[in-house]
Amino acid sequence: MQERESERELVTPGDVLGKATDLKAGKGAYVASHNNTVYASLTGRRSVLPPPPDSSDQRPIVEVTGHKAHGAVPEPGSIIIARVTKVMARMASTDIMCVGPKSVREKFTGTIRQQDVRATEIDKVDMHSSFRPGDIIRALVLSLGDARAYYLSTAKNELGVVSAESPAGGTMVPISWTEMQCPLTGQIQQRKVAKVGS
Repeated sequence: MQERESERELVTPGDVLGKATDLKAGKGAYVASHNNTVYASLTGRRSVLPPPPDSSDQRPIVEVTGHKAHGAVPEPGSIIIARVTKVMARMASTDIMCVGPKSVREKFTGTIRQQDVRATEIDKVDMHSSFRPGDIIRALVLSLGDARAYYLSTAKNELGVVSAESPAGGTMVPISWTEMQCPLTGQIQQRKVAKVGS
């Protein structure tokens, strides 16, 4: 763990990150051709990532992850607010809108897998009864998943759908852990509802 922390030192634009013979420039970094040196192009934390296993270039990749001033960035353990964009049989896709109280400026996508929807009866989770496109959810970031999407979890009581619109255009009201009701039509839909309050 000690080593990981030293890898994450703060750098500013123009700081030397290493030689291009040893490192490949990733996000937030560039190579100056006149001296073959990798420099930081933004303020943030320096991190070194292993090269993709299928890459012919086996140099580690050095990245600078934008400092919080550039808008919030989801990290494992952070609570986020996201909008559901697509629901499939085994997962739901979301666009992350806020990390904690801060809004994000870049596009981050999140994926909620079937096994991360709730803590109990995981095998009985029906994604279409848990989320619908357009729902606003509160979720926990588990890890950076694949294809730049974060894996999210709504398995705690306080996580899940916080706001949903009914087919009639009303803002649905939670009536239980698993149901929300349209105030206009009285129609009830199933959801993985976030518990409000204590």
